[in-house]
Amino acid sequence: MSLDFDEFVLAASTANLSEEPAAREYADAIEFRMDLADESLAALEDYDGGLPILATNRAAWEGGEWDGSDEERLEILAEATRFDAVDAIDIELEAILDDEIGTDAVLETARERDVAIVASAHDFEGTPSRGEMVSTLTEAGKYADVAKLAVTAESKADTLALLSATEQLTAHGDAVATMAMGEVGSHTRAVAPVYGSRIGYAPVDPEAATAPGQYDLETLSELVGTLGAE
Repeated sequence: MSLDFDEFVLAASTANLSEEPAAREYADAIEFRMDLADESLAALEDYDGGLPILATNRAAWEGGEWDGSDEERLEILAEATRFDAVDAIDIELEAILDDEIGTDAVLETARERDVAIVASAHDFEGTPSRGEMVSTLTEAGKYADVAKLAVTAESKADTLALLSATEQLTAHGDAVATMAMGEVGSHTRAVAPVYGSRIGYAPVDPEAATAPGQYDLETLSELVGTLGAE
């Protein structure tokens, strides 16, 4: 497993793996949005790029575009772990905690194949309290190598609370990835790595951003590099 997230990883988000060459100069990995792709497993079969892949098959109920059954979605995600290029997968914390969805099989398969797990939570309505964010990230970290939280900032106070939670958990030794979506929170995508956030996301194609407030890949790479994230 080459993606161990001991250091910051800049992931270039795309639904088209043929864009990988355009990302190599700036990215450390490709976030392959399987839910946005046609024939995603076939695309992984054909992939010959040099960047490792973080595979995400995001459910519609968590902001993605997969609108089929969770059972099929997770089966496809588990199948993705058999490809050597797939070094990590993203699974929603809500799915992990929902016994009816049943993520045990995909989590076990990932661990057996030495594929890292990112447990993610998204709040598209606002920013929870600092304590709630710490609790969510701590819970996610019980199941994953990296706990990811994306919130929607409505004020500078929201962004400060997110960064404070990030710093606290990082100081505690936890691996977290945090960001605030939207215009008010966009700067956190560059700043959060300074406070310990382990993953940043930016689209290969700026016209195909996968979340509100994303910088383009080159800009985020330059900002993180200038700010000196560890």
